[in-house]
Amino acid sequence: MNIAPFSALACPLDGAPLHRHGAALRCARGHSFDLASQGYVNLLPVQNKRSLDPGDSKTMVAARRRFLNAGPYAPIAAAVSRLVLDGATAQAPLACLDAGCGEGYYLRQLATTAAQAGTPLSRLGLDISKWAVQAAAKQDKDATWVVGSNAALPVLPATLDRVLCLFGFPVYPEFARVLKPGGLLLQVDAGADHLRELREVIYPTLKPARPAANSAPEGFALAGGENLRFEVTVRGADAIADLLAMTPHLYRASAEGRARAAALTEIALSVDVRLQRFERL
Repeated sequence: MNIAPFSALACPLDGAPLHRHGAALRCARGHSFDLASQGYVNLLPVQNKRSLDPGDSKTMVAARRRFLNAGPYAPIAAAVSRLVLDGATAQAPLACLDAGCGEGYYLRQLATTAAQAGTPLSRLGLDISKWAVQAAAKQDKDATWVVGSNAALPVLPATLDRVLCLFGFPVYPEFARVLKPGGLLLQVDAGADHLRELREVIYPTLKPARPAANSAPEGFALAGGENLRFEVTVRGADAIADLLAMTPHLYRASAEGRARAAALTEIALSVDVRLQRFERL
């Protein structure tokens, strides 16, 4: 299986290449970043943090891991893997970043699919939550896992073939900087009916859906898109709580709305996502 870590990392302080020296990564100017025993590196400078513990909490990460590993979103992972690997060759490893990787579910599924297809792959997972990256590194030793921010990716320019932004916060200038010309950005966003049944439980009324953007961001050209819709039934109060915990609705809902969700023991849900590919010009 030709699945390897990604190595073209950049110092978050000066942008210079990072090289491994023992149990640390260092740049030519002497900035050094220790490799954690769990197998990840923190490349988020203290001055770039907006809080002491940014991103998903340890509890939210655990909920996401339980829910995703149970398989309800497997069709999304399959579609993501298919679109990432489309057009790949066996000539060189496909360098892929998951920008906002969470606990690494989609990169793990991508590695499995690539191995089955015989496609060499080099993977980098980045998230601003140290708890998410720590969980990802514990589950997968064949990728590079980094605590960092999409706003200032610690990646050398034009070193990536694919960037994934799945239900995340795209920073298009940074994505354009790190992608090779002709490289692809795969963006996945919730559709109008995504988890509608859960939202109808927790909110008094639903806001009108925002129209989907059909234009490419600056520096990119639209390279195709598709919608994915399917139904899933979530059984058990704990599983429903895990789902709610991994969505922004946990904080947007009122206490009454969260209480209504907590009273559920089963719910049939619509999954509705939009997948778009943008080519780096």
